[in-house]
Amino acid sequence: MYLHLGGEVCIRIKDIVAIMDLETSSTSKITREFLRKIQKKGEVISVSDEDIPKSYVLIKDEENVRMYISPISSNTLLKRINNLKTYFSMF
Repeated sequence: MYLHLGGEVCIRIKDIVAIMDLETSSTSKITREFLRKIQKKGEVISVSDEDIPKSYVLIKDEENVRMYISPISSNTLLKRINNLKTYFSMF
C-alpha cells in the first residue's frame, strides 16, 4: 500500500519509520540534531514548495533513510493509513 504525501509523491507504507508534526517535534535538541544530519546528507525531499510544511515522514528503504517534508498534517496522514488498512481488510 502507498501513502500520498501531497503533490505527486507517494511512498510505500511499509517503509515508514515515523510521521512527525513539524512544529512540535523540532523542539527537542536530539531531534534537531538528527534532522540536521539527514539534511546534511541530502536526504530531505520537499513535497511542495508552495504550501506551508506541516509534517515530515521518515522512511527507510533498502538503501538509506530519507525525510519527506509534507504540507499535510501528521494527523491527516495517519488517518489516511488507517483508512487504507480498514478498506483493504474488508477483502
